[in-house]
Amino acid sequence: MDVTPEGQTGPSSGERLRGTVAHLPRQVREELTRRLRRSRRALRKEDVQVVEPPLLRRAVGASALGNCMEWFDFGVYSYLAATIGKVFFPGASPGAQVISSFATFAAAFVVRPLGGLFFGPLGDRLGRQKVLATTMIMMAAGTFAIGLIPSYGTIGLAAPVLLLLARMVQGFSTGGEYGGATTFVAEYSPDRRRGFLSSWLDFGTFVGYALGSALVTVLNFLLSDGQMLSWGWRIPFLIAGPLGVIGLYMRLKLEESPAFQQQLDEHEKSLAQKSAGSEFKTIVKNHWGALLICMGIVLLYNVTNYMVTGYLPTYQTETLHRSSSSADLLVLMGMVWIVLLITFIGRLSDHVGRRPVYAVAAAAMIVLAIPSFLLLKMHGTWPPVAGVLILSTLLAGFAAPSAATLPALFPTAIRYAAMGIGFNFAVAAFGGTTPLVTAALVNATGDDLMPAYYLMLAGVIGLVTVKFLPESAQVPLHGSQPMVGSEEEQRELLSTSEALYRATRKTRQGP
Repeated sequence: MDVTPEGQTGPSSGERLRGTVAHLPRQVREELTRRLRRSRRALRKEDVQVVEPPLLRRAVGASALGNCMEWFDFGVYSYLAATIGKVFFPGASPGAQVISSFATFAAAFVVRPLGGLFFGPLGDRLGRQKVLATTMIMMAAGTFAIGLIPSYGTIGLAAPVLLLLARMVQGFSTGGEYGGATTFVAEYSPDRRRGFLSSWLDFGTFVGYALGSALVTVLNFLLSDGQMLSWGWRIPFLIAGPLGVIGLYMRLKLEESPAFQQQLDEHEKSLAQKSAGSEFKTIVKNHWGALLICMGIVLLYNVTNYMVTGYLPTYQTETLHRSSSSADLLVLMGMVWIVLLITFIGRLSDHVGRRPVYAVAAAAMIVLAIPSFLLLKMHGTWPPVAGVLILSTLLAGFAAPSAATLPALFPTAIRYAAMGIGFNFAVAAFGGTTPLVTAALVNATGDDLMPAYYLMLAGVIGLVTVKFLPESAQVPLHGSQPMVGSEEEQRELLSTSEALYRATRKTRQGP
């Protein structure tokens, strides 16, 4: 036993280390044990990567800004769906205008998987930073171009065709954006804080949406309907140009992630020779289970996401016949609420695990989807506010752990490409189509609770997916060194690995 300054006896250093090992989360202890058995030694200093705080802050900030810009566009487009329908599809009925506008919105998601298939393998071979800089340029150009397209009354059928092309450029670039950004941030984050730090990526998502929707709300308040229809709707899209330049500058100053640099040093020659086609086959053949889990989580998150952010503003104006200003303000409140919650839930997922956060939120959505929409339909101020806040809380529960959970499903060498496939195929099939499908179902059935039924179905699929989801909280990424945030944490991990290695050897040798 050790003697304290007061003369009292305390636990020995060996006992303290054994206590530290005992208090490791089960998934961390199992992963470290696997690594120690494979290497047949305890971790050494060179085996543990210390992330420099300034580099970490820049990586998280630049990645979050890209998501912020992407969702600035989505917020603008969602809030202006009815106006865009009138500008580009003036001959259709009001209902058909909204559906046509959402069809153009959904068309961008058709090409997202193509963007993922193109940019993902490039990100695994050439580097995350280079590809993320490219996607930033394309996103800004596509959004800026929408603000310059003449109306249908000016150039006829060419107007909706150009709108569709601009949306497809956005969709193609976005196919490489989210998967790359989540990969980049996850590979930079210390293992113990990956949930918290990665949640800043989706913090940027909802800040961008809130800024876009707030700008449209202000324009609707300041301008008449005629002014908005004539030129006011263009302003938010034109703002994307300067935002893109700022984002590009930040991303060009980034260094590659430590995980990518490490595996590039070790496998540079083989990776350079690997074709995108062979990588795609390898992912589908050897990682199909992880791909299905990825798609299930993405479905759960993005059906809720696009229901709240993409469809809810139009649902209130076209189905519930509320004014656009009140509808916009209500959803904006929900976005602000998510921004306030999301990093706290991300931190919570580091402590209790990703699976419990997903499971509780999915079960709650099954139970609360119908009550939320019943509240939303009520007259008065507070019931609709309560309905939106409930839906927004559920969305925050899915968004917060996703950027840390999804990259952890795949090893470093294929992580960007696998994310590009799993994420974008699921978003294209289930997320981006949510506003279109839901609007069509409400229009066809006349049942204004169809959105709630749709959310309940997503919740059931999500619960089934969580059953197969491996717990990754505080666990090093597959194919990457353990990541820590300080030299003190590095020393602690080395000591813990030594105690765990001794315990493992004793277990193998027997009494």
